[in-house]
Amino acid sequence: MEQSSTRKQLQVYSLRTREWPTSQMNTREAPWLDQFLKWKVANKGLTSATKEAYERDLKTFLEWLDLRDQRVTSVDEDCIASYIEHLHDSEYRLSTVARAVVAIRQFFAYLVIEAEVLAVDPSESIAVPTIRDGPPKALTVEQIESLLESPAGDDPAAHRDRAMLEVLYGCGLRVGELVGLNADDVDLDGEVPLLRVFGKGQKERVVPLGGEAHLALSQWMSGAGRNTALTLRNGSAQRKAESAVFLSLAGKRPGTRLSRMGAWKIVRRHGDKAGLGRELTPHVLRHSCATHMLLNGADIRYVQELLGHASIRNTQRYTALREEDLRKRHLQAHPRAEVELALDNEDV
Repeated sequence: MEQSSTRKQLQVYSLRTREWPTSQMNTREAPWLDQFLKWKVANKGLTSATKEAYERDLKTFLEWLDLRDQRVTSVDEDCIASYIEHLHDSEYRLSTVARAVVAIRQFFAYLVIEAEVLAVDPSESIAVPTIRDGPPKALTVEQIESLLESPAGDDPAAHRDRAMLEVLYGCGLRVGELVGLNADDVDLDGEVPLLRVFGKGQKERVVPLGGEAHLALSQWMSGAGRNTALTLRNGSAQRKAESAVFLSLAGKRPGTRLSRMGAWKIVRRHGDKAGLGRELTPHVLRHSCATHMLLNGADIRYVQELLGHASIRNTQRYTALREEDLRKRHLQAHPRAEVELALDNEDV
């Protein structure tokens, strides 16, 4: 009950008042934040406005950690990726997310270089989102096709990556929902293949698997791919990993559940290979799923349910893209569209 109250206060701070409830500040980590801000003012000449922005963003991050009973000294890149995913899924503008990432990166750089309380910077590989105006970024259908063709071959990594990309785009999952899938959450043999997904706040929803996603996931789970991954670990570690759908094939923990950051890196690698740049993230595939469905006439309420949006306002962000596309199609197809534009530009 107390944690629920804290979550509500955090939401009020984040989205409405912009005034931090000091009683909810993560007091365990407050000294590190205070020292960081003092150092920035003394050595980097922060203005009062910039200092307030850093303080606000980092307090939000520290409170998020506190709700998960996690210390700054135990944060890894997967934790930071999870926080960024949380910001994307909440009602935050991209500029706000980018500013928060900058603050987090500089905070951890300070803890490593100046305070010397950390040996490794967990934020070093976290990219700052590129700020763009307008609704969420979506790929074109042609770009999606290029991306989905990237994992070529018949080896376990190709099967896993292909299944991941097809499910992210075909089902519109969040990256945390993807890596959280267990084998018993997947029904590949029913009349309608389905995924049982646990979203934000562990809220459960059922998502249908389209044809390509169904095929790719079947090949990964029933073929040698996933079974090969499971043999990479022995004993109890192997048994624990058996429930996860998507597994790591390399690194320090092969055969165990793939992390969020691991999924991010896989998507970025194939985005780079497909010529889409290294800015591609799993969330872009989620945006693309929603956008393409709306462009093809899907009801906005269905898209809301598919994505697991608590509020339809989050889904309505995509309608601007649909309206823009309809306008372009009208200009291309209607014989009098250009005439109408010409009249608009005449002096009357």
